[in-house]
Amino acid sequence: MKNKYLWPLQQGLLLFSFAAAVSCTKPMSVTSASVPVVPGVSKPLADFRMAQLSKVAYDLHFTIPAQKEAPVLASEVLSFHLKETGQPLQLDFKERTENLKQVKVNQKVVPISHTQEHLILPAQYLKKGENQVEIEFVAGNLSLNRQQDFLYTLLVPDRARTVFPCFDQPSLKATFKLTLTLPQEWKAIANAPLQDSAMSAGQKTYRYQNSDILPTYLFSFAAGKFDHVAQANGPRPMHFLHHETDKEKLQQSLPAIFQIHQDALRFMEEYTAIPYPFQKFDYVAIPDFQYGGMEHVGAIQYKASTLFLDEGATQDQKISRSSLISHETAHMWFGDLVTMEWFNDVWMKEVFANFMADKITQVAVANANYDLKFLVDHLPAAYGVDRTAGANPIRQPLDNLQDAGSMYGNIIYHKAPVMMRQLERLMGEEAFRKGLQQYLKTYANGNATWPDLIQILDHLTPADLQAWNQVWVNEPGRPQFDYTLQTNAGKISRLTIRQQGEDGSARFWPQHFEIALVYPDHLKEITVNMNQPEVTLATAAGEAVPSFILFNSTGQGYGVFPVDTQTQQGLYTLQNPVARASAYINLYENMQNGREITPPQLLNFYRLGLSREQEELNLKLMTGQLSDIFWRFLPASQRAALAPLLEQEVWSALEKASSGNVKKLLFKTYQGIALSPAAQDRLYQIWDKEQAPTGVRLTEDDYTSLAQSLAVRDYQNSPQLLARQLARISNPDRKKRLQFLLPALSSDVKERDAFFASLKKEENREVESWVLSALGYLHHPLRTATSEKYLKESLDLLEEIQLTSDIFFPASWLSATLGSYQSAEAATTVRTFLETHPNYNPKLKAKILQAADGVFRAEKLVPQVK
Repeated sequence: MKNKYLWPLQQGLLLFSFAAAVSCTKPMSVTSASVPVVPGVSKPLADFRMAQLSKVAYDLHFTIPAQKEAPVLASEVLSFHLKETGQPLQLDFKERTENLKQVKVNQKVVPISHTQEHLILPAQYLKKGENQVEIEFVAGNLSLNRQQDFLYTLLVPDRARTVFPCFDQPSLKATFKLTLTLPQEWKAIANAPLQDSAMSAGQKTYRYQNSDILPTYLFSFAAGKFDHVAQANGPRPMHFLHHETDKEKLQQSLPAIFQIHQDALRFMEEYTAIPYPFQKFDYVAIPDFQYGGMEHVGAIQYKASTLFLDEGATQDQKISRSSLISHETAHMWFGDLVTMEWFNDVWMKEVFANFMADKITQVAVANANYDLKFLVDHLPAAYGVDRTAGANPIRQPLDNLQDAGSMYGNIIYHKAPVMMRQLERLMGEEAFRKGLQQYLKTYANGNATWPDLIQILDHLTPADLQAWNQVWVNEPGRPQFDYTLQTNAGKISRLTIRQQGEDGSARFWPQHFEIALVYPDHLKEITVNMNQPEVTLATAAGEAVPSFILFNSTGQGYGVFPVDTQTQQGLYTLQNPVARASAYINLYENMQNGREITPPQLLNFYRLGLSREQEELNLKLMTGQLSDIFWRFLPASQRAALAPLLEQEVWSALEKASSGNVKKLLFKTYQGIALSPAAQDRLYQIWDKEQAPTGVRLTEDDYTSLAQSLAVRDYQNSPQLLARQLARISNPDRKKRLQFLLPALSSDVKERDAFFASLKKEENREVESWVLSALGYLHHPLRTATSEKYLKESLDLLEEIQLTSDIFFPASWLSATLGSYQSAEAATTVRTFLETHPNYNPKLKAKILQAADGVFRAEKLVPQVK
């Protein structure tokens, strides 16, 4: 297959020559260079415009019709200061040429020249100094996310150019003056405060003030039939638009939502020593939003289901809500006030948002165990990528913004916070905080790179941050640890710890972590400064020989840590939940690598802990791993034979549990593994009578999930069951969701085939969260025999999906597609695809390898039936 990133060069479609070197970290001197016109936003183009342009401002007017199918008519006045003339200027506009109706440059109508996703402004119409471009156009729909009664923009990383012509790069910050003409009954939210409004002929027009200085990816508005609530009496006024109809959820959630935002703002102002830096702080909850949230200045967007909880919400759900709100609030400083210069550093804003969210949640949520939450949130997710052949470094090169979506993933969201906590530990909390404050003040309202921050931090510590940075930030993978214990007369004479790359390389990751010498009645914790490939712990010498050694007992280290059989025997006696969580993770990672423990052995060990582990976050971790082993690492015959006993063990643990949250977690585990007729009958009775087990509170969403679980198992008359559940649902958004899922849940293979075929059309993938849920049912472990034929076609669609979807969807599409398979045939399908596409986009290839890692490991660990 021809490499799609080279074809414009091969076809001779370049309008200009280019001879300057490309840099991914520092803008080059390109004031006299010409830049090729290629799809996307190339680094040379971004550097050229960064050198030439300043004082960028947009004045935009969108007319939103009530009918989703009608076009959005728009106009734009773009002003900017141009340093030098003599070269054409490229505006980014990834839409049909027909959408451009008229272009004026400095009051003169110019011919429309639109090619390779760019509107070309001819050099002869431009002038040195101030310029003004006026454009009449039809807005692109790709990133307007239009529903029947609302819409919202979502423009990260390079999607502003799909809506309006712009300089779509983070280093050209600008002000935005927005006007919206809407159906009269709609409400709206935007980056800036409302200036005035007017009514006319069944429409209303909102005119907003000039926004703060923003990159294009943060320009945003949402409009539709939303309800509005406000908090005017707190430290900061806040307005909130939402679509929720459940009165109980509103009553339970609204006070908490406002309070968490206020708490997060207060923490960030104190930590950074910078008052909230923007004009306003409002937000909107969107049904089935693509992400958890998006940090638009003055108009934060959230997934509604994460914000609105009811009385039955678990502690984990409450902590997750706090973390999400804190994450988006932290972005106001990290990402919004100081923005990365290029999307190769997108991880910077994400790591600090997560890092700060963990700190905020520690003080904002009662009974939140910071160390435990940090450990279970970050390590398993980071390991899930870093153990694969597709692992990527935290900081990656990026030649064109059309590939920027592939920068996102669990490495930047979950490995990077571990790295940052190690850096804080290396420097000390106060020095690290001082460095971040200096960074924010130095680059406020501008752009910065990771080397800019490292340079600041380097002056505040004697440590060699450049060498430290190389392995942690610029290289993929993780270390693997081993140890040697020498004893004499019941005492430790020498304890030596070694590390190397999991890939066998001689690399080592400088880090601090703890080990615990575990005895029958106590444990002794020792800090390890792993600043060399091999370290001998002098402080261990002379200590009594322990029952076992628990590595990474405080959960702050990173890598594959050793375990032994004694670990299992004494793990449930450990009092510290962080130590237990770390042990669960260590065991699971060693199982994945085929070291020390097999999948059946680890499953049996977790079965013993179902009634013993009462810490909610730990139980969620353990039962998640148990379910994964059950479905992915047991042969189907062994799974079926074990199911009745395992189901009964989970149900017995549920009945014995004292906490309602623990009971609900165990019920969800039971629902997930139910295979036997008896278990399915029990679930049906619960659903049919809407009578939850004693101590468990089930919501409408829970009963919908239960109906879907029964349907995917082809329980009795599934169509009738789903029809009854559909009638029970009162919220129109949740009703539409289930209607979309019905063909994926069907017991008719032909109907499922037709549904999968429909996903090949972009318009049928519009609500991405629905599509991902549907894929989970299409590829459920019980249906892999009939769905395996979808695998190749799913891989064939990936390049198109990357160009037409939002940033997380390609990786999520792959995970939902490949996540349930354990057969050699499925592994062969993936390998054959990669072998027959030798020039495949390397970033997408890495995503495939990441998603397929479980298939490859199951192929090795699960006995294959011939």
